[in-house]
Amino acid sequence: MEHRLRPGDRLVVATHNRGKLREFETLLAPHGLGVLLAGDLGLPEPDETGTTFEENARIKALAAAEAARMPALADDSGVVVEALGGEPGVYSARWAGPEKDFRAAMAKVEEKLEEAGATAPDKRGARFVAVLCLAFPDGASEFYRGEVAGTLVWPPRGAGGFGYDPMFVPVGLTRTFAEITPEEKHAVSHRARAFARFVEARLGQSRGAAPGATGTIE
Repeated sequence: MEHRLRPGDRLVVATHNRGKLREFETLLAPHGLGVLLAGDLGLPEPDETGTTFEENARIKALAAAEAARMPALADDSGVVVEALGGEPGVYSARWAGPEKDFRAAMAKVEEKLEEAGATAPDKRGARFVAVLCLAFPDGASEFYRGEVAGTLVWPPRGAGGFGYDPMFVPVGLTRTFAEITPEEKHAVSHRARAFARFVEARLGQSRGAAPGATGTIE
């Protein structure tokens, strides 16, 4: 199978999260790639049994690619909190429970930070991680990773974004990801950085090697 993408091609976005889909659409539209939502195609959500962001992203992308018989793009992302030994990490979505209650998830993070004595700003460092996986129906896959460092605040602020955005202030800003505009977020977010590496490697729209991009087909 030819593992190429061209303007006009469509990808299945392996998510049932419409907030995440909107980010994918915004980031992919300038490159002429259309997106289909896995949920709209009736594709089930596979069990995320991996222990790394890469493993879970591949599980989702490959399941969608095989079911739809077309290339699929998935990401696995989460917040890695230094004072909590890296938690919730790959389990960030699970902390929100089956109801996807991220208010409760953020409260859990805050509770654990207080238990750890991490109340001062310099003790509340965290980073958002996103790993994109592009998978093809024949099982080939590749990964692109993006990260952004920041600080966790409480109480949560802002009505935009999704997930843990209302408690995360990226380095260099004073507002949370939920307080800035979508355009501002796309300029600095972990997902945008992963997408930049995907675009460079897959669509050849920038020069030089992107730091941290694997671009390796497995």
